[in-house]
Amino acid sequence: MSAARPPEGAADFVIDVRGLNKHFGKHHVVRDLALTVRRGEIFGFLGPNGSGKTTTIRMLCGLLTPDSGEGTCLGFDIKTQSWEIKRRAGYMTQRFSFWEDLTIRENLTFVARMYGMPDRIARVDAALDRLGLLERGDQLAGTLSGGWKQRLALAACLLHDPELLLLDEPTAGVDPEARREFWEELHAFAATGITVLVSTHYMDEAERCHKLAYILEGRLLAQGTAAEVVARQALVGWAVGGPDLAALAGELRQLPSVEQIAAFGDRLHVVGREQDRLDADLAPWRADARYRWERVEPGLEDVFIHLMRTAKHDTDNDAR
Repeated sequence: MSAARPPEGAADFVIDVRGLNKHFGKHHVVRDLALTVRRGEIFGFLGPNGSGKTTTIRMLCGLLTPDSGEGTCLGFDIKTQSWEIKRRAGYMTQRFSFWEDLTIRENLTFVARMYGMPDRIARVDAALDRLGLLERGDQLAGTLSGGWKQRLALAACLLHDPELLLLDEPTAGVDPEARREFWEELHAFAATGITVLVSTHYMDEAERCHKLAYILEGRLLAQGTAAEVVARQALVGWAVGGPDLAALAGELRQLPSVEQIAAFGDRLHVVGREQDRLDADLAPWRADARYRWERVEPGLEDVFIHLMRTAKHDTDNDAR
């Protein structure tokens, strides 16, 4: 029996879903979510713990069925053709899920058998070589550092030549050098046409994505390129350094034009929406020689703090 083929015209969007909802008991985990990801994109999926990222990823790859909504992944219906999606997607979970008392090669061979690969020895060798694991092939998985465990997990995802990688916080707990090397690998995969959806907490990683989305309490709050997400919020800001910044922050929070204040190293970012009002309100403190002020363009982290606080404020108002 031949494998099912995706419908004509499905090639543009590898992921195209809308109205996705998922409940666990009384907990509404994903709320009316819509997402589109094009072929060859690295798509960053951001949000705090418990925001619904993992649940969404599991619905996309066919491990969970949405309560409502519709859409396709790799051209196949996420509700009725989940097996076809699983055959063509690689899913890397948050936690290391391989056998620590087996070697790297033994772990990959086991995964190849699960996929029923007739050429599993060649596939395993190719995966080991692709991710620089050949010399460590006989090392027990339990003795690997976080970065090498990450490489093993990624090698397992690539064994069956997937068209889509779904990576759930793959760099959590990994050192900066290993994170950098991992992202270089992702961009190399994308250059060959592999699509990558990756959830992350790191702003520097978000900025390396072609596009990104921000989800909070199951709701999608923003989607687009990093520049588009920042521009849509139309925030303006100042950075200030000087003595007793905690006390200064308390004073500035009382100003009507100040929407948020966040510490960035030894400075505060003071952010609002109206440049003229913000400048006027800050004038007395900007004239104080103890402080060093510099106009700044709010970045992704400023925007995500703003989105989170705005959404929480709206939720609190709705509850009253």
